[in-house]
Amino acid sequence: MCDECRKGGCFVNDNITITNKNEKDKYTTVPLMVKLRPYLIMAPAFLITIGILYPFFSAVFYSLTDYSFRLATYDFVGLKNWIKMFTNSDFWHAVFITAQYALFTTGVQMVLGLGIALLLSKDTILTKILKVVLIFPLMIAPVIATLIWQLMLNSSVGIIEKFLNLFNIYNFPWASSPKTALLTAGLIDIWVYAPFVIILALAGINSLPKSPFEAAKIDGGSVWFTFKTLTLPMLKPFLYIALIFRLMASLQEFAIIFALTKGGPGNSLMNLSLTAYNTGFAFLKFGESLPYVLVLWIFIYIISKKLVGKWLHVQKAASGN
Repeated sequence: MCDECRKGGCFVNDNITITNKNEKDKYTTVPLMVKLRPYLIMAPAFLITIGILYPFFSAVFYSLTDYSFRLATYDFVGLKNWIKMFTNSDFWHAVFITAQYALFTTGVQMVLGLGIALLLSKDTILTKILKVVLIFPLMIAPVIATLIWQLMLNSSVGIIEKFLNLFNIYNFPWASSPKTALLTAGLIDIWVYAPFVIILALAGINSLPKSPFEAAKIDGGSVWFTFKTLTLPMLKPFLYIALIFRLMASLQEFAIIFALTKGGPGNSLMNLSLTAYNTGFAFLKFGESLPYVLVLWIFIYIISKKLVGKWLHVQKAASGN
């Protein structure tokens, strides 16, 4: 033992004997950047959280006021805007259109996307070309895609109209009739976003293990049996991811409907998003429009939470846990 040890002035740090207290402090002092590192790592998440929570709570607050773009001041009115919304027939019509549009577009996209993905899972020259071509709609903005479809559906020069003429169908109303407006908007939505489902389903198919399918083929299992017992159960986690994203987006769809008919003819396509937009920006009743947005948020939150829970369940089942 050295003299410094007997005097109590010897320090050991990382197997280095330091005989001076100042030298010990030099080794144990943590640099400022090391201290700030956890906060710097958390800063982006914190800023994003603030960026989400501030508009949300602002919307909740202003939904309890009579705020309008026409007036410089506003008063607190409590639940008056909410009661007015729930007693308004336009609100329930918007809920019905929102649900109908979301179920129609999402359902067709899931079935069509899975079917096309199964066809494209074969590795041929044609499928390689189609994989590239089918991604094109995702590269087009929804508003531009809607304008393209309006031209194709035109009763005078539209290519789809000319095709229908071959079957003695003339002047099909498409978006000009309340009976077919939802169908028209849905077809555009399906054309734009079905490739998203195709990509996810195709990625899932390519990631599946080969040995179970080889065993089923050796045992003489039919195509339907293999799909029902092997492919579909193992694909469910991928399909649920596609379902969550597409259903959430379809429930709040705005761009396609607005570019197509602005919610018309009449109010045939007035979903919650467009009703909130018209109330807030066309009629300048901002306080009255916010309950529509918040109700839509509640719908999406409840549905997405249920679907995420279901996704976790099927993911465990697909992994054998």
